[in-house]
Amino acid sequence: MTSVIARILLRYAAAALVTAGLLDPDIAGQIGADPDLLVLVGTGVGLGVEMAYAAAKKLGWAT
Repeated sequence: MTSVIARILLRYAAAALVTAGLLDPDIAGQIGADPDLLVLVGTGVGLGVEMAYAAAKKLGWAT
């Protein structure tokens, strides 16, 4: 599931950069298909979720 979220995040980020004129559309198409980049972003998403969980436990929020 994390890889799906990572792929979606990469596609939106690439589309935003193309719209701003900072990235070539051909390169943007490759970003969403790069497996190494997907692993990197997926790891970041997983780390963010774990940090949010730890903060919620520490602050006494519902988990």
